Amino acid sequence: MNPLPMVRAMLRRNPFTAALFVAVVALAVALGIAISAQERALRQGSARAADRFDLLVAAPGSQTDLLFSAVYLRPTAVELLPGPVAHRVLTDPDAEFAAPIAFGDSWRDSPVVGTTADFVTHLSAGLAEGGAFTGMDQAVVGALVDVPLGEVLTIRHGHADDVAGGLDADSFDAHDAHEDHDHEHDDPNAHGDVTVVGRMKPTGTPWDRAVVVPVEYIWFAHGMGTGHASEEARVGPPWDAALMPGLPAIVVKPESVAAAYGLRARYRSAESTAFFPAETLVELYALMGNAARVMAALTLAAQVLVVAAILAGILAVLDLQRKSFAVLRALGAPAAYVFLTVWLYVAVMLLGGAALGLPLGWAGSALASGLIAQQTGVAMHATLGWSEIAMAAILLACGFVLALVPAIRVYRQSVVDGLQ
Repeated sequence: MNPLPMVRAMLRRNPFTAALFVAVVALAVALGIAISAQERALRQGSARAADRFDLLVAAPGSQTDLLFSAVYLRPTAVELLPGPVAHRVLTDPDAEFAAPIAFGDSWRDSPVVGTTADFVTHLSAGLAEGGAFTGMDQAVVGALVDVPLGEVLTIRHGHADDVAGGLDADSFDAHDAHEDHDHEHDDPNAHGDVTVVGRMKPTGTPWDRAVVVPVEYIWFAHGMGTGHASEEARVGPPWDAALMPGLPAIVVKPESVAAAYGLRARYRSAESTAFFPAETLVELYALMGNAARVMAALTLAAQVLVVAAILAGILAVLDLQRKSFAVLRALGAPAAYVFLTVWLYVAVMLLGGAALGLPLGWAGSALASGLIAQQTGVAMHATLGWSEIAMAAILLACGFVLALVPAIRVYRQSVVDGLQ
């Protein structure tokens, strides 16, 4: 005997109840899928953002803080690498190139970052429009900064969120207290105008929202000179070792793998620290992985409890149909047929919920990725992988096992008691 027509009839008899059970299962599945997919999107997005930062050299301190400052442009106070040490790093023969990174200022909601024109083109693999800056009064903007070429921007001290001193404004502002600037603005925090001369290509990093200026602009604005003799108006290397100001960080691209490890060992000293951003990310991912496994286990446990609660509701629904099953048995239907019918009835709802939960979970993760990317500037792409499919399959397997409970209960039901 084919149990499928009976299953279809049971679903049609209580369509609202069936749809409600399917929706609850779908939401339970979607929650676990969204958490798992989002964790992977976060790891992949943050790793891509650090791809162009081979080696970071900075003053001794927290590598995590330095990583967040230099790569993700988050407001973190860092110490300045002394000028003589910075000059040695910038001129090291084992480096294919080394670029200074300076922070502490902002334009509206965009951080202002000082570096070199070569690093700008390296970071975005060329420019989308315009050209690189060639003077201290010029700037290149990220792909998401909504200003046209030729726009004049007034730069302010400090981070846009008014975090104490910005990324490293505390260090720079210590110099400001002893210097007299020639810039006059209505805003006491404003210290100079720059003209937008170029736009970077999209990088999928927080630098897409940055205003990038010559590092000399940041130095000069904070009363630290320009690293060049006073009569020189140029920007970029080489800098004068005796006039070299301090720097929050330096990005180094080694000539080879061997050179990379040599540079890291060379600049791990009492005056400086050097590290691969990928190594720090691995440590962060290990912590995230442990938390993600705990969250996945808790989510799976919660999902199983949801399925168990749904089955309790199904038991109540099946109790209302005791007479129907008893009539089937009285008409000659085998007990195994009734058992299979009830099990399939529950399994179809679980399968429908899992099938609906997969795209719902992906949509939830995509929405979360968009919101996080909007806040951090790190591009994230939510995808469904084997881990999410395995999670849904495990929940289904647990549900199929739990579905045996109502099936066994109906199977063991007395025909005489059911007909009463």
